[in-house]
Amino acid sequence: MKPYYITTTTPYVNAEPHIGFALEIVQADAMARFKKLLGYEVVFNTGTDEHGKKILEKANEEKKDPQAYTDEYAAKFERLKTSLNLAYTNFIRTTDPKHKAASQEFWKRCQQNGDIYKKNYRLKYCVGCELEKTDSELADGRCPLHPKKDIEIISEENYFFRFSRYQQALLEFYTDHPDFVVPRFRLEEIKTFVKGGLKDFSVSRLKSKMSWGVDVPGDKEQVMYVWFDALINYISTLGWPENETKFKKFWPGVQVAGKDNLRQQSAMWQAMLMSARLPPSRQIFIHGFITVEGQKMSKSLGNVISPLSLVKQYGTDAVRYYLLKEIPADEDGDFSQARMKELYNADLANELGNLLVRLTTLAEKDRLDINPLFENKIDQELTLAIDGYRFNEALGLIWQKIKILNKKTNAAAPWNKSPKERRKYLVDSLTEIGEIGTSLEPFLPDAAAKIHQAIAGKIKKMSPLFPRLT
Repeated sequence: MKPYYITTTTPYVNAEPHIGFALEIVQADAMARFKKLLGYEVVFNTGTDEHGKKILEKANEEKKDPQAYTDEYAAKFERLKTSLNLAYTNFIRTTDPKHKAASQEFWKRCQQNGDIYKKNYRLKYCVGCELEKTDSELADGRCPLHPKKDIEIISEENYFFRFSRYQQALLEFYTDHPDFVVPRFRLEEIKTFVKGGLKDFSVSRLKSKMSWGVDVPGDKEQVMYVWFDALINYISTLGWPENETKFKKFWPGVQVAGKDNLRQQSAMWQAMLMSARLPPSRQIFIHGFITVEGQKMSKSLGNVISPLSLVKQYGTDAVRYYLLKEIPADEDGDFSQARMKELYNADLANELGNLLVRLTTLAEKDRLDINPLFENKIDQELTLAIDGYRFNEALGLIWQKIKILNKKTNAAAPWNKSPKERRKYLVDSLTEIGEIGTSLEPFLPDAAAKIHQAIAGKIKKMSPLFPRLT
C-alpha cells in the first residue's frame, strides 16, 4: 500500500467550531477517503492549536486555568468526528508533551544551523492573527481581518528566525514544483510575496508577559511564538523525531488550509523545514472563506454558523454535500438556509433518494436476489477532479449520472415491462447504482454504505435516505 498523508490546519481553541473549519476538515476527509478507496495507506491528521496570547486572554476572561480551558475546547472540536462522520486517524493537540518535545528539538536544529538569533525589536502586532503587521497590511490602523481588536505595539528582546535567508531557496522550490500550491493563482500570490523580500520574524515571547507557550530550550525567560510551535504539529503527529521510520514513510504530506494561512503554510513553514534540514511539504491546497447570506461571519452580527447545529437540522451527509458541492473549492462561497433546503430537496431527496426508492421497490416486488455486480472503482474523469481538489466538479459528475439514470428509468418504465425484461433492467440499473455508491463514498459515506448494503443479496425497499423537507 502506498502511503498518503493529509492534514488540516489546527484551529485555535478560543471559540466554538464554525462552518469555515467544517469546510476545511470535510474537504480533507473527502480526499483521505478517496485515497483509501484507491488502496493507499492513509494518515489523516487534524487537531487544535492551544498556545498563544489570545488563548491566554480567553482563559483569563473565563477565569479558567489555560490547560483546563484548552481541554474543554479541544473536546468540542473532537466532537466534529462523529457529527461530520470524519475518518481522521490522528488528533494532535499542541499542549501534548510529545508535541512540545518535538517543537524544542526542531528549535534546536534551526538554532544549530544559525537561523535563530536574539535581538531587541519593536513591531505592530495583531492578537487575532497572532502575526506581525506592517502599515501596508492595516486599514485605518487596524487589521482588516480583526477590525475590532486594537493593534498592539510590542517592544522587547526576543528570538528571531532568519526567514530572509530562504528567499531564493523558496523561489527555486516554487519554480521546480509548479503544483506545490493549489489553486495556481495562490502559488503566484505567494511567489509575489516572497519576491518582495522576506523579513526575519519573531519566534518567541517574554514569559513574564505571555506565559502560555512552549519553553524555549536553554532560556527559561522565553516561550515560543505560537505560530512556530503550531506548525510543527504536522510532523510531531507522525512521531518525529523519535519515530524516524513512520516519519520518512508518510512525510512529506498534503496540507489543507484557508487563504488567510497562505503565507504561514507555503512560505514560513517551508523555510522552517529547510532550516531544520527536513523535506518541504508535498502540496498545499488553499480554500476560500464562507460568507453567510452574503455577509462575513461575525459574532457581533450573530451569523456564525455551527456545523453541529446544521447536522442536527439536516443530517451529516446533507451538510457534507452542501460544503463540497455548493462551496467552490478554490474561491469564497456562501451559505444560506434557503439554498441548503433547495439542494437538499432537489438533489438528495428527489434525484438520489427517490431513484433508490423506486428501483428497490420494484426489485423487492420481483423478489430480486443478486450479488453486487458493480466494480469498486472511481472512473478517470472523477479521479482527475478529486485529485485537483475540485470537489464541486466531482459531485457534479456523479449527479449527472444520477440524472441520466432517472431519465432512463422514466423512459423505460420498467413497471410496465415483462418480468424478464424488468429483471434485466433492474439488475443493470442497480449495478449502476452500486457504482454511483462507490463514487459517493468520499463525499457521503453514510449514504454510500446504505446503498451498497441495500443492493447486496435479497433486495428490500429502501427507506428514504433524505426525507423531503417541507
